[in-house]
Amino acid sequence: MKRTNRNNLKKAVLNSVLPVLLALIIGAIIIACIGEDPLATYTLLFEKSLLTPKGFMNTLHYAMPLVLTGLAIAVTFKANIYNMAVEGSCVLGGFFAGIVGASLSAQMDVLSMQAICLLTGILFGVLFALLPAVLKAVFHVDEMVVTLMLNYALQKILEYLATGVFRDTASGYVCTPTIHTNAMFNRIGNFRITPFVFIALVAFIIIYLIMKHSKLGYEITAMGKSATFSEAMGMRTTRKIIILMIISGALSGLAGAGWMMSEKFKYTLDFSGNPGLGWDGMLVSLLGGHSPIGILVAAILYAALKTGADSINIYSTVPKEIVSVIQGLIILFLAIKFVDERFGVSGKISQAIHTYKARHKKTTSDQISVQEEV
Repeated sequence: MKRTNRNNLKKAVLNSVLPVLLALIIGAIIIACIGEDPLATYTLLFEKSLLTPKGFMNTLHYAMPLVLTGLAIAVTFKANIYNMAVEGSCVLGGFFAGIVGASLSAQMDVLSMQAICLLTGILFGVLFALLPAVLKAVFHVDEMVVTLMLNYALQKILEYLATGVFRDTASGYVCTPTIHTNAMFNRIGNFRITPFVFIALVAFIIIYLIMKHSKLGYEITAMGKSATFSEAMGMRTTRKIIILMIISGALSGLAGAGWMMSEKFKYTLDFSGNPGLGWDGMLVSLLGGHSPIGILVAAILYAALKTGADSINIYSTVPKEIVSVIQGLIILFLAIKFVDERFGVSGKISQAIHTYKARHKKTTSDQISVQEEV
């Protein structure tokens, strides 16, 4: 049993480290090809983002929404529910948290206003996740297709609202009104980090306890192994699908609301960034092996790349776009891993090669036997 757990741990570490290592190696080759020192570049990148107080605090600031969206992915993916609605829940939660934060009375006390904005984000995140949850649980509709389509539909709807009904007419940009000061999370000291980091960490601890030390966590793992067997053993998988999608939507909405209140302060068309907090959360979750601790580490690493990119741009002649290349390579390698996990591509290829070799060996043996008889 211990040996099995040790082997599983080694496999998980290898699956997480290998994509990053390959991306860094290819990135180093590219840096060397443009005449720069890869070692010096990487030293600068991680020193400025992780080994200085300001850099580490800024990295934590960017990491917290990724931790939440990563956990939102993990609670569904571990149960074999391929929920792509995390990006939509995050953006929708942030949008309406911003609308509420700008609409409430400016005289409302800080804690009440911030609590209302956060709860609004959570509520709309859950509402966005409910439709695909019901379609999946009741009608067995493929959740991946539904959630992908909903994300693009939502993008156009929010674009319409931001350029029409909720547009800030006083601004020359396409955006919603800025939230009130009392709805904003103030920065701690001279760092970008805000008290939202503590809210995100509390959510992280709760999800960690659920996934590792609760009946629901065990049921998530069981559904991931075999939903049919779980249902045969008496588990109400239909109910569990809806519960897990609600948890995922709540985490995503909280991430969007927190991002609005600690960084953006108003909704713009690039609110979630490129490719988006939800999509980055998927990368973080895959990189962390859908484990809460792994997600926390992966989120900090991924945020460190973002923080370090600015330092590269300031303190070296290496273009900061090299970080985007590294991130893209990590996504590529993780996408290959995800496709392989879902469809068993490598297993099928290996089986086909093994079958071909066996047939070829049998054919060769038959030919030799015929020649000997002649």
